[in-house]
Amino acid sequence: MHSDAPRIQRRLRHRRLVNACMLCGAGACALLTVVPLVSVLYYVWSKGHSGINAAFFTHLPKPVGEPGGGMANAIVGSLLMVGAAALMGLPFGLLGGIYLSEYGHSKLAATVRFAADVLNGVPSIVAGVFVYALVVVPMGGFSGLAGALALSVIIVPLVMRTTEEMLRLVPRSQRDAALAVGATEGRTVLGAVVPAARAGLVTGALLAVARIAGETAPLLFTSLGNRFWNIHPAHPTPALPLQIFAYATSPYDDWHVQAWAGALVLVTITLGFNIAARIATRGRFHLT
Repeated sequence: MHSDAPRIQRRLRHRRLVNACMLCGAGACALLTVVPLVSVLYYVWSKGHSGINAAFFTHLPKPVGEPGGGMANAIVGSLLMVGAAALMGLPFGLLGGIYLSEYGHSKLAATVRFAADVLNGVPSIVAGVFVYALVVVPMGGFSGLAGALALSVIIVPLVMRTTEEMLRLVPRSQRDAALAVGATEGRTVLGAVVPAARAGLVTGALLAVARIAGETAPLLFTSLGNRFWNIHPAHPTPALPLQIFAYATSPYDDWHVQAWAGALVLVTITLGFNIAARIATRGRFHLT
């Protein structure tokens, strides 16, 4: 027995060394993940904070050659289109995810699941081209409604797959308990399963909205944008990503500053959605 002690000690030292190496490697990978985010946030802040002022949030863009102005119309237009897209896309995504999770054992469900996965991987510009052919051409013009529809096309498969995965995490025993007391299958899903996964569903919805808030390509083919106020859904509607794109590709230094300021606002909005998603799941997402 004593003769085995040195060998056991060597194994323990080897395991401690491997454990330390793996911890260092995991820490380095985590650091490499955080560094790009911090770098982007810092660079956008350093370039854009000088353009942030009250006029940026309250004034319309100035004509070429006039300094000042703001992106108030673009901020309001983005909020309207993203809100409309969420109202149109989230219910379909949630209901589709519930169907796939609770009743999705047929070939039709497998086809829907595969289609959602494919749509999640399709470039967002394809959604813009699709809505352009489906809505813009028949209506004879660009519109905020077309922009919202293009963004909702992006939301639906994201929310659908997230909802399905969150509902599948709910223990089977929770479903059986509800059925055992006489609840119907539909009542079990709506009264027991969905509330148990509420935090995960909210997180998926917030992250999907954050995803579409910064989309530019679909809006180029649908809402087009303009430099004035517009809340009419049938007219071209300004959006913050479109305004940033137009200003960033212009030859004017003042517009470049405002483009960076708009990028800072957009990044802040996206970061806010992600923080809200974290708060929604903190301490409440217990499915096991």
